[in-house]
Amino acid sequence: MPVSRWRRAVLPALTALLSAVLLLTTGLVPQAAAASAQANATAQKVFTGGLAGTGRSTLVLYDTTGQWGWLGELYAIQTANLTGHFGTFTTMPVSAYTAGRMKGFTAVVYVGSTYDEPLPKAFLDDVRTADRPVIWMNHNIWQLTSSIPTFTADYGWMWSQFDYTTVEGVVYKGQELSRDPVNASGVMDYATVDETKAKVLAGAVRENGTQIPWAIRSGKLTYIGEIPFAYTTASDRYLVFADLLFDALAPQTAERHRAMVRLEDIGPNSEPAELMAVARLLVAKKVPFSFGVFPVHKAPGTTVRLRQRPQVVKAIKYMLANGGTMIMHGYTHQYTDAPNPYNGTSGDDFEFYTAHVDANDSVIYDGPVAKDSTAWAAARMLASAAEFRLAGLPVPTIFEFPHYAASAADYKAVKNLGFKARYERSLYFAGTLSGTAPQYDHMAGQFFPYTVTDVYGSTVLPENIGNIEPEAFNNHPVVLPDTLIKAAKANLVVRDGMASFFYHPYLGTKWLEETIDGIKGLGYTFVSPASLLGGRR
Repeated sequence: MPVSRWRRAVLPALTALLSAVLLLTTGLVPQAAAASAQANATAQKVFTGGLAGTGRSTLVLYDTTGQWGWLGELYAIQTANLTGHFGTFTTMPVSAYTAGRMKGFTAVVYVGSTYDEPLPKAFLDDVRTADRPVIWMNHNIWQLTSSIPTFTADYGWMWSQFDYTTVEGVVYKGQELSRDPVNASGVMDYATVDETKAKVLAGAVRENGTQIPWAIRSGKLTYIGEIPFAYTTASDRYLVFADLLFDALAPQTAERHRAMVRLEDIGPNSEPAELMAVARLLVAKKVPFSFGVFPVHKAPGTTVRLRQRPQVVKAIKYMLANGGTMIMHGYTHQYTDAPNPYNGTSGDDFEFYTAHVDANDSVIYDGPVAKDSTAWAAARMLASAAEFRLAGLPVPTIFEFPHYAASAADYKAVKNLGFKARYERSLYFAGTLSGTAPQYDHMAGQFFPYTVTDVYGSTVLPENIGNIEPEAFNNHPVVLPDTLIKAAKANLVVRDGMASFFYHPYLGTKWLEETIDGIKGLGYTFVSPASLLGGRR
């Protein structure tokens, strides 16, 4: 099995799982959600983080009541992570809001994930008189409108009900972004829209071609008629929300579109000729690049170290000398000789998390490894660093978890060891904001269209448009350059966004060249990871 074949499926699989639960918590069954509404006392903690020193800050408020209250925390995590591109964030349950709490913040985002979550009067009053941008997602907008008898006249619009017909896309800035038609959670429809008072920012496209507003703004209030984190893909309407945050937090941002490419899963058993071929192509095209390396290859009964492969080391040194940035991609890129989930072999298996392939040929997360702890993860990272030194190579200062999977303790290890950044998509767990133990059965994956400082306190460099996959696997389709180029085109709606992908050298140079040329043709400029770590991002 070619190495790292499964990673591309991580986020769609996780967000689909999350969304299946979401269907049970929306207006489809409001009585059930309302009947079970009970404040989660453990979720009253205020959580702070993000990028310091910009002078910008966001207050993220989220729902916590009902059987599915944990969804509110996961959505708040994803919101906070995105705002961590712009500055600091503070998160708290909306139930804990007190009068005047939003003062001092640049912007406020409320994530309405629970139908009929009881909203404090103080919050509704402060939204009504807000002198800073407020973004309101999905549910409970009816509580605001009922608190303002003149809402329609003042704001120029009024909601009607959720539309559960199939919505297959969202039009924004003249471009249609995808919305998975499997997502049946509904998008808010409107009784009236007066475009002399309200601006429709994006439109949801029904199956029959008609549109309803997807995001609408009046004064300081922006309303989004659904949760944009469910069923996300590289070309998704999630990008609209990522861009709308610029309006709220950095409206003077100039248009800029950058790209990155990372060569993936380089290890002791890599073919030097393949490495040299792709590296020479990138050098000839004057494309800065990075490459992820694990220094020890293991298969059941065998171990090969990078220092035992001088030709591979020579190829790595060529890449370092010619615009390449080396990334630490774990230690062995596998956990034990037992399948996890495939065969116990480096490059194929997970290293910091456990998983299995189910009867439907889908990869299922099982949780942290048996030995998991921050100290255990740090020991593997330090062992990896030692192997780089023994091979005569510099120790990478950027980390990438194999298959983008790790526990909360493992992410802490990266932060504690002083890595400058993680370069990946990441997993996030309920319990993070509320200060309780991580809930590994309640998690979400997230990719970013720009650099962020996430809830784990680390800088995360984006990989957001995927990779070439010439064969279908684990219920995921073939992906060729045209798919990545299409995703890059969609990401142009983010005014200062990235198009970042990874590539396996064993695939040769043809598809790599096609992808790079296609992305350049859209107006992107390829940059190095280092350019995202200092100064303006």
